[in-house]
Amino acid sequence: EIHQAYQALLTCPVGAIGTEQSDKALVQTAMASFPLPIEDGVSYCGFNSEKSFGANSFLIEHPDGNWLIDSPRYLKHLIEAFEQRGGIAHIFLTHQDDVADSDKYAAHFGAKRVIHRADVEAAPIAEQIIDGEETSRIGSDFQIIPVPGHTAGSMALLYRDTFLFTGDHLWWNPYAQSLEAPTRLIWNKAALLDSLSKLLDHRFEWVLAGHGDRVHLSVEDMHRQVENLVTRRQRRGSSC
Repeated sequence: EIHQAYQALLTCPVGAIGTEQSDKALVQTAMASFPLPIEDGVSYCGFNSEKSFGANSFLIEHPDGNWLIDSPRYLKHLIEAFEQRGGIAHIFLTHQDDVADSDKYAAHFGAKRVIHRADVEAAPIAEQIIDGEETSRIGSDFQIIPVPGHTAGSMALLYRDTFLFTGDHLWWNPYAQSLEAPTRLIWNKAALLDSLSKLLDHRFEWVLAGHGDRVHLSVEDMHRQVENLVTRRQRRGSSC
C-alpha cells in the first residue's frame, strides 16, 4: 500500500498528493517501477501531464518499433526508460486534448506522430495524418479506429485484437462495474453513439483509457459491456 501511495504521488499531474515525510528510497523504488508493466509488452507510463488534464499514457514494446500512446510528462527518467526498451518509433495521439509533451518525445526519438486530421491543430506538424472514419491497419498488429464524438478527430488504437487504447472515448467505471463514455464535453452526440457501436465489430479484452480506469475482461464480457453501453445511450437518445 505504501508503494502504491508513492506511485500515485508520482503520477499526479499537479502534485496534489503529498506526504508528511518523504522517504527517498521509497520514492526511487516507486519511480523505478515506471513504466508499469500491464501485460504482453504493454505498460502504463505514469507521470501524467497537467498539459493533458492528467491523462494516462501507455507504451507498447514491439519488434518493429515501440509505440507511445498519448504523452506523459517529458522527464529524464522516462526518456532513459524508453531508450532502454528500444526507443519510440510511433506516437499515437488519441485526440487533441492529450498531446502534452509529444512534440518533445518525437524530437528526441525521431518518432512519427499519428493524429486525425480533424484534430490536427493540436499537432500541426505530425508526420502521419489519418483521414475519414474507416478503420486502417498498420502492419498485422495495429488497427487505427476513428471514433469521433468526444472530439471530431478522436481515435482508438487496437493492438493484437486484445488491447484497445481509447483516449477519452471509453473507460471503466469500477463503482458501477460497467464501461462508460462521455456525457459532457462532446463534439457530437450522434457521432459518439455511432463510434461506440463501431466497437462491436472488434474483438478486444482490455480497455486502456486516457481518463478513467482500465479493465481486463474476456472477449465475450467486453462485447456484452459495449452492447449494454450502446443500449443505454440509445434509450437516452439525444439526452446522452
